[in-house]
Amino acid sequence: MLSKILIKNYILIDELELDFAQGLNIITGETGAGKSILINAIDIAFGAKAGKEVIKGDADKAIIELTILNKKQDLSQIFEDNGIDNCGDEIILSREITKTGSRSRINGCLVNQDFMRHFRELFIDVHSQHQTYSFLQPKYHILLLDAYAKNTCGEILEKYRKDYLSYKDLIAKLETLRNSAEKTAEQIDFLRFQVNEIDEAQIKSSNEDEELNKELAVLENVEKLKDLTGSSYWTLSGDDGAVMDALLQIKMNLSKASGMDSSLEEQENQLIDVIENLKDISTSLREYSSSLENDEEQINQIQERLFLLDKLKRKYGGSLENVIKQGEILRQELENIEFSTQNIEELEAKIANEKNKLEVLAEEISEKRKNYAQVLSGLIVEKLEKLELPKVRFEIHFEKSELSINGIDKVEFLISTNISEGLKPLAKVASGGEISRVMLAIKTIFAQSDNIETVIFDEIDTGISGKTSQAVADEVKELAKYMQIIMITHQAIIASKSDRHLYVKKTQNDKTSVHISVLEGNDKLKAVAELAGGEITDESLKFAKTLIN
Repeated sequence: MLSKILIKNYILIDELELDFAQGLNIITGETGAGKSILINAIDIAFGAKAGKEVIKGDADKAIIELTILNKKQDLSQIFEDNGIDNCGDEIILSREITKTGSRSRINGCLVNQDFMRHFRELFIDVHSQHQTYSFLQPKYHILLLDAYAKNTCGEILEKYRKDYLSYKDLIAKLETLRNSAEKTAEQIDFLRFQVNEIDEAQIKSSNEDEELNKELAVLENVEKLKDLTGSSYWTLSGDDGAVMDALLQIKMNLSKASGMDSSLEEQENQLIDVIENLKDISTSLREYSSSLENDEEQINQIQERLFLLDKLKRKYGGSLENVIKQGEILRQELENIEFSTQNIEELEAKIANEKNKLEVLAEEISEKRKNYAQVLSGLIVEKLEKLELPKVRFEIHFEKSELSINGIDKVEFLISTNISEGLKPLAKVASGGEISRVMLAIKTIFAQSDNIETVIFDEIDTGISGKTSQAVADEVKELAKYMQIIMITHQAIIASKSDRHLYVKKTQNDKTSVHISVLEGNDKLKAVAELAGGEITDESLKFAKTLIN
């Protein structure tokens, strides 16, 4: 449930902090006072679109923060998977909106808006006049029925949907194979030529060309390298006057000198190390110089190899790495073609078999749905009769369809609110007030099994009055036993049932501002009286007392 909201610099609100109650939270105020601002702020905190225009006045940013007390959802895995700190039952949602963008956080950890909107589905259900009409579209009816039947249909429906997605994957694979099989013989021959061309090159690695260029540079400069390394060797270790001879003479001198002065031993040892290193270098230079030979045949082979590799690079992507990757792609495409011509019939048979299995499952699900549809229809009629629709008829209509993610059923809610009229689609028959009552009836039926902890009603009582208002008030109060309700209303009878009454007032002095306060005692009585009579009089106060008591 929503425990608290903090709002700063949002539209007409400078700063606001409100606590919500467990049961029925009623929001009232004069028309145009800004009652929906609070509902919109909650919606935005949960990821709804919000631009810089919601920032109040000259402020740099708007901030909306919600505190949620989580009593039903196990979020440990969701939090772990998304790197969100788990702070127990209390969850802090925040949305910061600047002139260049916005950021959302859960428990201080940044999350994207898609995740926040998914998170919203776990905690709140918002119903406005507009959203209620969407709720009545036929495509949602099967989802409502399945939600009601989830204890019986949930497991088999989950298996069906998993198998259906696998079935669709097989169909997609078959389509790919068929497309491959339709390639012309010339296309196949060219594809085979490309694969063979790359395979026959036997590319050793993605950097083979670089290694070959290094080897070629050596072979093309053999004489220079031989001269340079050979002369270096002779300078070090050649005839009289070579560097090694001079160093050996210096070593002998230092050896004698260190016998006279031990402080020279370190220099002698260092020189010995230098001589040993130079001996190794000298040997390496001699061996390297001796190994160098003019090999025109090897040069020609490398140049031919590089020519081949350059041709492949020009044709298949500019680098040997791309040539190798393209070879894998072309080889897979060729294998698919060869596979497709041999296995299309086998895959078609498998798809037909999977379809038969799905149809059996779908028929079973359909039967279970129809049984639950009768029960749900009866409960909805019972609730609607209590909501002052005494002659109502309500049925859940089934029509068989092609296999889909939901099975073989097309489901639509049908209603007749007048005894002289036949059943028609709900969205085409019901008035605004009737639609609100149907939605309220369904929500009340689902309340005890629903994991949603908070339902928000934004002026869904429009178009009702009198006994109907009393019936709706009783039903909303009953619903508030099972979940938190936040409701904007213009009905005194409904407002009188509140566990917490929030009053919205707009002031226009130097600037326009919206203020929201919690009403208790006489203040609540006056607000209900104002709703009942349009103004506060002795008569409206007396009536308000009868409603509250």
